[in-house]
Amino acid sequence: MHYAIIDLETTGLNPSLERITEVAILVHDGQRVVNRFISLVNPEKRIPYHIREMTGITDAMVANAPRFCEIAREIIEITEGCIFVAHNAPFDHGFIRAEYARLGYHYDRKTLCTRRLSRKLFPNLKSYSLGNLCQHFHIRIESRHRAFGDAEATVQLFEQLLQRSPSPESLPLKGVPSHVAPEKIKAIPQQTGVYYLHNSDGDVLYVGKSINLRDRVMTHLSNDRSKRGAEMREQIHDITWEVCGSELIALLLEAEEVKKHMPRFNRLLRRKMLQWGLYLSAAPNGYLNLVIKKNEGTAEAPLTTFPSKKGGTEFLFQLVEDHSLCQKLCGLYKTRSGCFHQQIGKCRGACTGEEDPDAYNARVQQAIAPYTFVHHSFIIIDEGRSSDEKSVVMVEDNRYCGYGFLRSDEAVYDPEHLKNFISIKPDHRDAQQIIRTYMKQQKPERVIRIEAPQHTSTEG
Repeated sequence: MHYAIIDLETTGLNPSLERITEVAILVHDGQRVVNRFISLVNPEKRIPYHIREMTGITDAMVANAPRFCEIAREIIEITEGCIFVAHNAPFDHGFIRAEYARLGYHYDRKTLCTRRLSRKLFPNLKSYSLGNLCQHFHIRIESRHRAFGDAEATVQLFEQLLQRSPSPESLPLKGVPSHVAPEKIKAIPQQTGVYYLHNSDGDVLYVGKSINLRDRVMTHLSNDRSKRGAEMREQIHDITWEVCGSELIALLLEAEEVKKHMPRFNRLLRRKMLQWGLYLSAAPNGYLNLVIKKNEGTAEAPLTTFPSKKGGTEFLFQLVEDHSLCQKLCGLYKTRSGCFHQQIGKCRGACTGEEDPDAYNARVQQAIAPYTFVHHSFIIIDEGRSSDEKSVVMVEDNRYCGYGFLRSDEAVYDPEHLKNFISIKPDHRDAQQIIRTYMKQQKPERVIRIEAPQHTSTEG
């Protein structure tokens, strides 16, 4: 049996956003190192300051280094048939897989985590970080936080562990509780979707979404860094999932399923996130009012939400400042006369009726534009669950209607035709916020505006 002992340096912690800057692979045959591969990697993005300070790897050092695509074949070849060994293996394996996914290649190796194995074989140590374990075993680390230095130290740690466990490859998959079958984990697709973690009675403990279902589930199954994470992990007896294809649909389904099941490990976070909202209303005098108020579960959807009243009020104060709005009309200054800003000339007199409502309302609309839909009614076309499928999400009269899927060859971009594929879903403030954020931060394949009957126009 051969082991590819690997260490990476990266631009950050999230494999879907960050890139590899250095890779070291030391192939071990159970007795000694028999092959090695070491290289800086051009991440094709800037290295953050704190990463440069920690690793010593600078932008200048990687400027002329090979890109990952240029060393991808060598990594495949040197790790072929090997067990992938690393200290915190899901991190390194996840980054390698993400890099190959960008190239359209599926990379997967059986993994062994020296951190996890150390915890199993030496259960009474205070810390299982690489540095502390090396100190415990009197292993000297050369070039800490460089790939080769940390990989060499991991080799020596691995050899110490081999003496206690001559067949570590026979251990369960990293982090998987004994009551979760490894075959179940292997069956989880590496696709975008929603996953459900169940207890022994089948109840839903947690609902989450991910662009890589298997990787995200594995983070839960190896989570021993927090009391909450460890508690949930020990209660997991089953895992189910639903592939969505589109990240937007995964986000919408996640929000819907959390409200439906109210899982124990989702509930507190969800309530906290949606405690306060920014609302728009029209006063009898013709002026539009903005106000921060508590979300009471009514059909009225907020423009955006906040975890606290203080955070929402500070946000509204900033909107008032940036767009010369009226403190009184925004509920920030209680008075029967003009607001404080009107007294010092920063409010143009909406509170005393001196400013024309149309002029004032135009600034209100400008202020809330980032938190409203561009069109009142539209359909989003995006990627589906397979290459021959498209997803459809519909908003009508500023209300979320639902989503569906259709074959690519049925993708006739007529709103009335597309409505036939929509499964009706309940409208709620989460869904509207999700769609607004997604459309601003992402780029759907196509947005079709729904006009008056018999008239439609298309935006690409």
